[in-house]
Amino acid sequence: MTSWVPRLLPRNVRTLAASSENQRVEDGRRHQEAYGYFLPIQTRWQDNDQYGHVNNAVYYSYFDTIINHYLIRYCGLKTGLRTSPTVGFMVTNQCTFHTPVGFPQIPVAALAVDKVGRSSVHYRLALFPPKPAGDLPAVEHRDFSDGFFFGHPRLAQFAALACTTGSAVHVFVNPATGKPTGLPEDFRPGLLRLVTQLPNRIKDLEISSSWIMQVGPKANDTYLYKRHGTQRKERPQDRGRVE
Repeated sequence: MTSWVPRLLPRNVRTLAASSENQRVEDGRRHQEAYGYFLPIQTRWQDNDQYGHVNNAVYYSYFDTIINHYLIRYCGLKTGLRTSPTVGFMVTNQCTFHTPVGFPQIPVAALAVDKVGRSSVHYRLALFPPKPAGDLPAVEHRDFSDGFFFGHPRLAQFAALACTTGSAVHVFVNPATGKPTGLPEDFRPGLLRLVTQLPNRIKDLEISSSWIMQVGPKANDTYLYKRHGTQRKERPQDRGRVE
């Protein structure tokens, strides 16, 4: 039986990644344990669009809020150009939407750090809606001012799955030159505190996704190729499947 892989790939494409892997990664990012820091967000009347839910563009402001709130509150970020030796420029951000929220709900934003570089920080983000109990979550003023960390009992009031996930990258620059500069050393302890391991379900995925499919030199030859090891010939029972 002829494999479908060579017929689906364009001539100049030699590898195939299963789209289900991306979906499983996204599913894992929707869980609370993938994050370290949480901040309730009070939605506003103006956040809603004509469809009665928060407009997609507003979610970026929610994520910007939790990032900068954490940097100011726990990393000592100074926001004035004249008083801060570095300023953070947002160079990349992205959102994936699953279910809506709307005013007057109080969702909780979630933050983790994927990577701390010399001058950059890669963030993992999510927004968890309140559980559909009918009442607004019982949050206090200090929850809005300080936030809370994973394991706090307040999290029980929010859904287990995020309604929105996202990612962002900050590059810190010298305000005088606009060129990247090293992160202040007093930033690093707070950022490293949020370098949160992905849940076990994602670790399992990372192991399985270390194999990709590669088309062999002959039309019907496909291989399962280990990114950090040797390749092996595809077995008949493996054909058309990525482990």
